[in-house]
Amino acid sequence: MNFDKELDARGLNCPLPILRTKKSLTELSTGQILKISATDPGAVKDFQAFAKQTGNELLSSAQNDAEFVFFMKKK
Repeated sequence: MNFDKELDARGLNCPLPILRTKKSLTELSTGQILKISATDPGAVKDFQAFAKQTGNELLSSAQNDAEFVFFMKKK
């Protein structure tokens, strides 16, 4: 998937991946896509809740071994 910005949140635990995502999204324009890499197992539920609360669209969520990759579209 194409993306406009990438955030490496690997090695960070809750709530840091969400906080860094929120900051990164403020630097994007509406419709742009942020790719986030994380290793916190709780990130899956955190990103689903974050998308629901903020209105940003969680386009995809995938796991590759102990790493999670999310694509989020700014509202």
